[in-house]
Amino acid sequence: MPYYDKFHVLITSSNSKWEGSAVRAEIVKINCDNPEASLVKYAADQIRAGEVLGMPTDTFYGLAADPFNLRAVDRVYDIKTRSRHKPLSLLIENVDHAEELAKPLPEEFYALTRKYWPGPLTIIVRAGSRLPLKVTANTGNVALRVPSAKIPLAVVTAAAIPITATSANLSGASECTSADQVRDQLQERINIIVDGGPSPRDIASTIVDLSDEVARWRVIREGAIPAEEISRFFAQG
Repeated sequence: MPYYDKFHVLITSSNSKWEGSAVRAEIVKINCDNPEASLVKYAADQIRAGEVLGMPTDTFYGLAADPFNLRAVDRVYDIKTRSRHKPLSLLIENVDHAEELAKPLPEEFYALTRKYWPGPLTIIVRAGSRLPLKVTANTGNVALRVPSAKIPLAVVTAAAIPITATSANLSGASECTSADQVRDQLQERINIIVDGGPSPRDIASTIVDLSDEVARWRVIREGAIPAEEISRFFAQG
């Protein structure tokens, strides 16, 4: 038996449109303080194989998928019932990773990342040609974050690719702060959930948009980092 089989949870549905009448969702428990290498590798391998996982981040639980796998990207949108006009945010390992995914980055990007990464700050920049248009929703922009939580960072590192980070919930529904909430809300829509315990925060990341060369920067969602703090940061130069 594979080492992860003891974490299987059976979820049944009388009329599932996803995987038939009974879907077995794997609940893979990973220690949030000291992630087990074998379980991290398993999660990373599943993502690279095209699976969409429910996974903890440093804010809410998210849907983790390979952004270069267009079928997996489609599944993320389907699982969430999310509009295809909304781009997906990505978790990455470090600033070097960002430089591989984006066009030449502005000075503001490096200033913000020196202070706030890893952490709950998502930064929107102009996407490079490497990223599929589906991920950017044809906007030409990409939202990036280096998480401070150990599990998502370990999975990103093991997978050696960025992973999607959109919240693991149905569009319009409340975000999930535990694996049980992900299972209860998404049910048969998802096959694997990484259980890293409760979310360290119950508020989303702050989003700063650096994609407009004229505006330079703007806060488009206030979250874990107050908008006023971002304003003070830029005012101080």
